[in-house]
Amino acid sequence: MATIRVQEAPFDVGAEIAALTAGRTDIGGIGCFLGIVRDDAAEGAPALAALTLEHYPNMTERAIARIAAEAERRWSLLGCTVIHRVGRLPPNEPIVLVVACSAHRQAALDATAFLIDWLKTRAPFWKREELTDGTATWVDARESDDAAAARWGEV
Repeated sequence: MATIRVQEAPFDVGAEIAALTAGRTDIGGIGCFLGIVRDDAAEGAPALAALTLEHYPNMTERAIARIAAEAERRWSLLGCTVIHRVGRLPPNEPIVLVVACSAHRQAALDATAFLIDWLKTRAPFWKREELTDGTATWVDARESDDAAAARWGEV
């Protein structure tokens, strides 16, 4: 059973991995992805002041639970944690954590990649960039994210 949280508060990666693996001796591999808010403004353009994420409570958690269940179906996972932050986050702040555990490393690594790829395209979050010049825009979906998710096929 996956642990899924959507929250404003920061998280502690080490504490989350320790909680997921506590008392376990059957885990041989842990895949981990930590996403950080980045400022990818072009040189000379206004910098990112913050990224604000919005969601519909319960709907978002259910969507992430379906994604985690699909990962558990495809790979023999022994544990899974997905934490996604919402609210206003400045650059360099952790935004998402995906941890997948299995008996062997490849399943853990593949499941982690799958989880983040599908989170980017199938979890209902809305992102708004605030720039240092005072402008703000909603972030459109990226073709590169769709291509990454497509490599895993459909259910």
